[in-house]
Amino acid sequence: MAHPDDLELWAGGTLALHAQHARVVGVVRSHDHIRNAEAAASAKTLGIDVEILESLDATTVGDLIRQHRPDILITHPLDDVHPDHRATAAAVLAGLPEAHIHTGCPNRLYTCDSYNSLTLGGPVNASVIVDVTTTYDQKMRALAEHRSQPIDAHFGPMAQNLSALWGSRIGVERAEAFTPVPILGRLPAASRL
Repeated sequence: MAHPDDLELWAGGTLALHAQHARVVGVVRSHDHIRNAEAAASAKTLGIDVEILESLDATTVGDLIRQHRPDILITHPLDDVHPDHRATAAAVLAGLPEAHIHTGCPNRLYTCDSYNSLTLGGPVNASVIVDVTTTYDQKMRALAEHRSQPIDAHFGPMAQNLSALWGSRIGVERAEAFTPVPILGRLPAASRL
């Protein structure tokens, strides 16, 4: 993810849910000392590991895939409204093919939600919606760790609205949305993320 609070905002409930059964590693680009410390505290709240890197280019993404061999990889929408998000997604797409050929990982690639579920191409068209009702409070506590950011005034209310919207689409209280992306022309079937 592009920013220290992106893990929590776009996929925090899902990451916390998966961390109950597997090791989850979040990767974000370094910003300043305060934001990096907030990212570390937030990751602890989610129950995940976090790597804070100086850059997230294609080479770094490939190296991370070789090192961690993730089953699932989540990044920003390719046409996200935020330029840093688009750059991160582009780095993932550029670093993925060679690493996947050599490791077979990841098995699945997803993009997450965006600001008010809007991209440059229109509304987010998510076909995978994860029930995060049981981890929603954990997500919001993790998001609140980012005290230097406008959580109460902006990101918190948006997270509440989006999780309620996606939750209503599958008949639960809270949910997060993801869009599968083909890896080398293959879109594996899955009954879960």
